[in-house]
Amino acid sequence: MISERDEILKGLRGGPVILPRLVRDLDDATLRRRPSPGEWAIIEVLGHLGDTEERAVERTRRMIEEDEPVLAAYDQEALAVEHRYIELDAAQAVARYAELRAAHLALLEPLDDAGWQRIGIHEEHGPITVQQHAAHMAGEDPDHFAQIARLIAV
Repeated sequence: MISERDEILKGLRGGPVILPRLVRDLDDATLRRRPSPGEWAIIEVLGHLGDTEERAVERTRRMIEEDEPVLAAYDQEALAVEHRYIELDAAQAVARYAELRAAHLALLEPLDDAGWQRIGIHEEHGPITVQQHAAHMAGEDPDHFAQIARLIAV
């Protein structure tokens, strides 16, 4: 039988393997080129991946340790400006993402059934389990990797 949790973990483990290979040969101009005003460059997607993973680690930790914590929403566009994604170093951004993903996996891998079903209350989406949140995060990687691939081709 296929285990949804195993599939989630498999997806989460793949990101840090794929991302560095996707961007390793890109020059600085390609990394920082915005396809049009208001759209993110590849380097900004890298910054977003790191910040999103940082929030996922914190949310997961809180759902495991606290009873139904409120999980604050955040403005990803404001974060991109505040953290100056366009100025990031690509190698550091990729390394940060990989480090945070390892921390996230370290929280998820030892969970039992009850742990996967722990709940947080997301400010925008309402109740969400650890498993639902992890599935969402596993789905973010291919979406953003495809975004990067499209930007490489621009």
